[in-house]
Amino acid sequence: MGKFIPQLPEIFLRKYFEHGQTILDPFAGSGTTLVQANELGINSIGCDISAFNALLCKVKTDKYDIQIAKQEVQDILQKTKETIQPRVKQLSFFTKPTEVYTIPTHVTNEYLGNWYAPQAFSELMIYCNLIQSENYQYQNLLKIILTRAARSARLTTHFDLDFPKHPQKEPYWCYKHRRTCSPTQEALKFLKRYSTDTLRRIEDFMQIRTDASVSIYHQDSRKLNIDEIDGIITSPPYVGLIDYHEQHIYAYHLLDLEDKRIDEIGPAQNGSSKKAQKKYQEGISEVFRAVTKKLSSGSRIIVVAGDRHNLYDEIAQMSNLEIEDIVKRHVNRRTGRRATEFYESIFIWRKP
Repeated sequence: MGKFIPQLPEIFLRKYFEHGQTILDPFAGSGTTLVQANELGINSIGCDISAFNALLCKVKTDKYDIQIAKQEVQDILQKTKETIQPRVKQLSFFTKPTEVYTIPTHVTNEYLGNWYAPQAFSELMIYCNLIQSENYQYQNLLKIILTRAARSARLTTHFDLDFPKHPQKEPYWCYKHRRTCSPTQEALKFLKRYSTDTLRRIEDFMQIRTDASVSIYHQDSRKLNIDEIDGIITSPPYVGLIDYHEQHIYAYHLLDLEDKRIDEIGPAQNGSSKKAQKKYQEGISEVFRAVTKKLSSGSRIIVVAGDRHNLYDEIAQMSNLEIEDIVKRHVNRRTGRRATEFYESIFIWRKP
């Protein structure tokens, strides 16, 4: 899918909305719309079926006492290092994880034992348990640091962090580095890296954060109950492309997040057949019919979507919305090894 870059919602927020108004993103994802709205003093509401996305949105848009945040991030990192030291020499790749560290009852042994080398597994679990046992004020922030580290510490190739299919436990030819690489054995270096990076990000945002409200809901947008809103800016899931829960499955195992994948619209596992496309149209239009009830006549709905199956004209019709304009955007910056170029559409709709 195309990257929902901050410039996209910013352009339309500036063009169609004013300070103090309220916009909704019913497919909030990582919170790009919510962050940009807050910077402009526009209230925002975000909703996502993925518990991980809802957590990420909350962490990105929360208010922080930076000094307390820094102290907690440094404290848990130091305690993790102190706990790790006597264990490291005992670990080998063939050590069973359960022999290294006690696994909380909510953790699925098979997944974590499969996707992490013993040392990385132990380091992640130590950090995870400290979050719960130390009564930190910013636990959600620490959880995001943990999941960012867990993503990078998996037994996978360097060039396939997005959607690895199988654990990589042997050296391999790395297309990214053009040499033979070995899968990572530790997580601590990633905990350090993302502690620094995450603190920098929230510190930067706190310097421009406004008092505009941000509300985040972890639920199906078709059932969202909110007050009046002034508009919608969103980038819905693409039909048959990504299983959003599976994409961050490591976070669900580590944090015991609620899994609502059964309610995903257009997941990859359903494919992109004509039947799947029809079901996708019904799901997306059901969302728009539900949330546009809170809009006044003439309000705008901005939708960024890769519409290679030409589904969105009918979605607009099914949603009882008028098409005002369609802008084609060339997507020429990709991630991973998915380097083919493509176009996505920006639909500008109005409520009659």
